Amino acid sequence: MRIVVTGASGNVGTSVLQALADDAAIDSAVGVSRRRPRLDFPKTDWATANVAESDLVRIFRGADAVVHLAWLIQPARDPALLWRVNVDGSTRVFRAVAEAGVPALVHASSIGAYSPGPKDRAVDESWPTEGVRTNDYSRQKVEVERRLDRFESEHPDIRVVRLRPAVIFKRESATEQRRLFAGPFLPGSLLRPGMIPFMPEIPGLSFQAVHSYDVGDAYRLAAVRDVRGAFNVAAPPVLDVTSIAQQLRARTFRISPRAVRSLAALAYHARLTPLPPDWFDMALASPLLDTTRAREELGWSPHHSGEEAIADLLAGMREAAGLDTPPLSPRASGVARIRELTSGIGRRP
Repeated sequence: MRIVVTGASGNVGTSVLQALADDAAIDSAVGVSRRRPRLDFPKTDWATANVAESDLVRIFRGADAVVHLAWLIQPARDPALLWRVNVDGSTRVFRAVAEAGVPALVHASSIGAYSPGPKDRAVDESWPTEGVRTNDYSRQKVEVERRLDRFESEHPDIRVVRLRPAVIFKRESATEQRRLFAGPFLPGSLLRPGMIPFMPEIPGLSFQAVHSYDVGDAYRLAAVRDVRGAFNVAAPPVLDVTSIAQQLRARTFRISPRAVRSLAALAYHARLTPLPPDWFDMALASPLLDTTRAREELGWSPHHSGEEAIADLLAGMREAAGLDTPPLSPRASGVARIRELTSGIGRRP
């Protein structure tokens, strides 16, 4: 089999390429990225392309499946660019899959596509996908799901799979995720156990995490197995800020969600952080995921717990860990994180 992976140089993409390399059924893979990484994987060739403007048909032709991961989180202060790459770029990927005659498409959706849901029980893939309307990321994921619905109805001969994972962590993604979500002012040394004395306990904030390597394996299975439809991907247990505080040996204090959102808004508008406060809305509203279908039909189960995924990320942040790809490389931040500071903190990629 030949598998093409868009967005292959990032957190999940590198895990997918590793999973494909370890599968004897995969003869070759093509990793598509905007910039050519220095990192190499067995069986993988790199192709440089931008999903928003490049000729994708040429790259996709002859593939047995396309795994579409390409997605921008930043620059959050340029929503028009994010829509052009994430929504219109995904539409170009879908059209290129059909034009190139690729028989299978695996799309990276997200827990963010789901409507607000319960925190006392898990929901399956039938939960409504109307998103969290205050959050741009969520609205974009919902729009792409609707466009994928239309694509699927127009091309019933193409096997379409969409994965909806919880938050995804691994050690090697630490520098990128710190840059995307926290910004340049978070010192890695602060994340050593015992260094942070107190952390906020936020009522109603509970979530699931999953290790990137496990997500990579889920995409591999979706590409090679004869399955269709949506699959939730998450690992036990259900987590909250207390789970992180225990790993950092910090005490917790209660603070209201409204106060947290106000502080997040102040930090964003003061350009202290690249993440808009509406991401907190999504964290509060997102449901817990039932992964029964992934286990029974996809044959997937996680090898790491959500706690282990977070521990891996925190260790990576302390070490400024990464991989030799443009998104994951610690060098992308520059000396003293100067590139992040000069980019306007979420204004430019």
